[in-house]
Amino acid sequence: MPRTRPNIIITGTPGVGKTTLCESLASTTHLVHLAINRVAKERDCYDGWHDALNSWIVDEDKVLDAIEEEVKLGGYLIDWHACDLFPESWIDLVIVLRSDSTVLYDRLKARNYSEQKLQENMDAEIMEVLLDEAREAFHKDLIIELQSNSSDDMEANTARIETWVEQWTRDRCSEAMRDA
Repeated sequence: MPRTRPNIIITGTPGVGKTTLCESLASTTHLVHLAINRVAKERDCYDGWHDALNSWIVDEDKVLDAIEEEVKLGGYLIDWHACDLFPESWIDLVIVLRSDSTVLYDRLKARNYSEQKLQENMDAEIMEVLLDEAREAFHKDLIIELQSNSSDDMEANTARIETWVEQWTRDRCSEAMRDA
């Protein structure tokens, strides 16, 4: 059965505003915010601890197994700093959030990241690692790169994605009526 609600990945370097955007969109689009870090914690999808980065190592295969049945039904905002683990057949849109280096640095510093973790994330943003990952894993028509430096950016991004969700839903309803 085809999905009647889209699945959208919101990805980007830690600190670019993925969770904030997902929370905003969940309240306006009625899509479910699926924070993969929360899924990993609640469903025990860890593969150990990384001492140097002071963070859990997520077992991506366990995550996929844990969410597969629900995500296949549609209607999810998938909040994660990586996107290439998700099968393209599950996904209707990939949003890659980006932030200017100075803005991102200040956000990560405010989180009290270790110097190594801060530098690793800054390098990933500067080198466009997550944007490249999205481009390698998904068709270019599924990917939208958005700036996330300010509350104005967040409002504009929310409005743009809301419009996309509305159009996606109208298109699916039209297809269903045509096929009936």
